[in-house]
Amino acid sequence: MTTDLTAPVALRPDVAPIQRRTLRLLFVTQIIGGVGVTIGISVGALLAERIAGAAVAGLAQSAGVVGGALLAVPITRIMTGYGRRPGLVLAYLTGALGGLLVVTAATTRSVPLLFLGMLLFGGGSAANLQARYTAVDLAEPARRGRQLSLIVWATTIGAVAAPNFADLADTTTSRWGLPALAGPFAFSAVAFGCAAVVIFALLRPDPLLTARRLAAAEAAPTAGAVAAPPEPAARRAAGMWSAWRIVRQHPAARLGIAAVAMGHLVMVGVMAMTPVHIGESHDDADVLHVVGIVLSLHIAGMYALAPLVGWLTDRVGRRPVILAGAALLLAACAVAGTAGHHTVLLSVGLVLLGLGWSATMVAGSTLLSESVPVAERPTVQGLSDLTMGLAGAAAGAASGFVVQVAGYPVLTLLAAVAVVPLVALALRPATVSAPEED
Repeated sequence: MTTDLTAPVALRPDVAPIQRRTLRLLFVTQIIGGVGVTIGISVGALLAERIAGAAVAGLAQSAGVVGGALLAVPITRIMTGYGRRPGLVLAYLTGALGGLLVVTAATTRSVPLLFLGMLLFGGGSAANLQARYTAVDLAEPARRGRQLSLIVWATTIGAVAAPNFADLADTTTSRWGLPALAGPFAFSAVAFGCAAVVIFALLRPDPLLTARRLAAAEAAPTAGAVAAPPEPAARRAAGMWSAWRIVRQHPAARLGIAAVAMGHLVMVGVMAMTPVHIGESHDDADVLHVVGIVLSLHIAGMYALAPLVGWLTDRVGRRPVILAGAALLLAACAVAGTAGHHTVLLSVGLVLLGLGWSATMVAGSTLLSESVPVAERPTVQGLSDLTMGLAGAAAGAASGFVVQVAGYPVLTLLAAVAVVPLVALALRPATVSAPEED
């Protein structure tokens, strides 16, 4: 068994059509899933405030983030044993169930049901994140960054469009007797259900299982034996502890996970408190307008240039793009932290923050995917998403405390300090692990 770093440069001719079809399918479902995630999140805090009060509204939103991180564990375990298709279907169906539970919680005003629903709602986010890895199972090594970034970019369409549908969803479902703000979650459930059906019906053959068969067939002549199905061994190595042991053996995988997690931690920590910082210098009549502009520019920085980031990842290399992402995060912290209440400078800082996140996410995910053997790839990717989600949730929870005690500039300073270990790790001399054998 060898890592993808030793894979052939070009795909086999009979695999190329499968990859093109997979990318088209993932692009469509990412748009649908992006609508599902964002249309619910856009009103989640408001709904939670009406059900449980302002004190726990933020916790309800965080439950969705934590849920997405925790659900990555069983989802990737299923993918490890049975392929991408059942894992993605289960993730989307879990998100749909979560949306229905949130609707029920709004109807019954049940706080425990609200939190359970938000936890399960994170399944939609988990599916969207795992889709980026599905895009590179059969990708050519020279095009992995671009094809992964294309799926990341597709999320932009749904994420940007979805908030504009929230009012329509609420108006439509109010005619059915649903309470205010429950409609977007009902629409989310429908969107996740549609994505699950499309994946179940059309993601054939499974790209991960196909990649495994190709890897086994290529290894068989060298080993002098007939290739055996990899699934049983993969199932035995599906736990997070096994994933951590694998990552420890591959320095490039460690850098990939660190880039994804630290980029997300810095982005969430700074972004979460920027609206609060803006609110300190604007009255209620202006604050929502200003926050909307600043966060829209931030989201554009995160997603709009993802294809360019993917192209650079393939042309320049994974490690240089990770370093560029770290530099952008440092610049973002410096600009935002010294901007005071200057809206233009804050906007520049948040755009740089989004670009830094995009670079660390795309390059880090690409490096991680190609640094471990194909049979172990889903488990390690699940560990990465778990780490990323928990890092973001911790940053979001801690950021409010830091701003309350020390202020927004100190928050950006601490975020910049958090980037330093990533820079040190990326600057270490690159080493390639020896190929593994069964």
